[in-house]
Amino acid sequence: MGHHRIAATLISATAVVLTFLVGATPAEAASPYAPLDRPGPRLSVKTATLDAALECHGDLKGSRLQPVLLNPATGVTVDQNYSWNYERAFTAQKRPWCAIHMPSRTLEDIQVSGEYLVRAIRTMHAKAGRRIAVMGHSQGGMSMRWALRFWPDTRRMVDDVIGMAGSNHGSTALPSCIPRLTTCMPAVWQQQSTAKFIAALNSRAETFKGISYTQIYTRTDEVVTPSTNNATASSALRTGQGRITNVATQDVCPLEVYEHLTVGTISPTAYALAIDALDHDGPAKPSRIARSTCLKLYHPGVDLLNLQNYLQVLAGAPGLLSVPLPSVNLVGVRQLPAEPPLRCYTSAKGC
Repeated sequence: MGHHRIAATLISATAVVLTFLVGATPAEAASPYAPLDRPGPRLSVKTATLDAALECHGDLKGSRLQPVLLNPATGVTVDQNYSWNYERAFTAQKRPWCAIHMPSRTLEDIQVSGEYLVRAIRTMHAKAGRRIAVMGHSQGGMSMRWALRFWPDTRRMVDDVIGMAGSNHGSTALPSCIPRLTTCMPAVWQQQSTAKFIAALNSRAETFKGISYTQIYTRTDEVVTPSTNNATASSALRTGQGRITNVATQDVCPLEVYEHLTVGTISPTAYALAIDALDHDGPAKPSRIARSTCLKLYHPGVDLLNLQNYLQVLAGAPGLLSVPLPSVNLVGVRQLPAEPPLRCYTSAKGC
């Protein structure tokens, strides 16, 4: 063996030993963000507050159907998002479900919302005695990943992550939030495509082994953009060891017209994909969706003759209108001149 081969062998062996001792490759060690398996911090929100925010229905432990945790979108309450559609559909199925009542219409710091999700996942998993699904719309289709990223113990508790128009890579449709020139609400800053929050969320790995990810989006999305190209869609996930399905509703039903708000509330195609993920091992498989889905106007649980539907939509309007408009606040949530700083637990150095 020549000197060069001996040197190469020693370098390789040293790298293996360092990787074993440190638990990361040199590339991972150079990341400014927390290691993937570092235990999460203690929750800063009071336990009583977190517990009071979780509402559950059905037999979490005894039902044969997978329990679902519903996570709301930016600008609305969980009731405004789901009480007139998915909650009704799941109840009719006798599927157990829980919903998180996020503070401030989910417009505050998403790092705080992440703590609500951590507690909800732990609590629901303990009550069910099995792994659960976490499902959400817009911010709600993304923010559960903050819990999974920075609190590794939650990963073994979650079987499915289902996002509908999830803002996984932020949005390019919020150019009006300009640091120190305009003010926006915390969650709006954090969902810009250039946000530090988004960079931390997707650091090192977007998905985790043992979890199935079904990311449903629409090419007519005007809020979470880009959305027209499968290769660049903001909602799509691409890295990590999770089992991933990224699917536009138009991949199943080419003439689907539902946009950002309706894809997570009434779209029969999004509903069919979500149920497919819940009822099968792994993420949704578009080829299993019945062609008859494309002939429907809305999904089970939605009753267009029910006045409650329209009241919930109207009640959610002020929060939704406050999202795209800088310095406009119709719901009393604080405005900031820049994105909230990242918490210390997100960094490689830690707290």
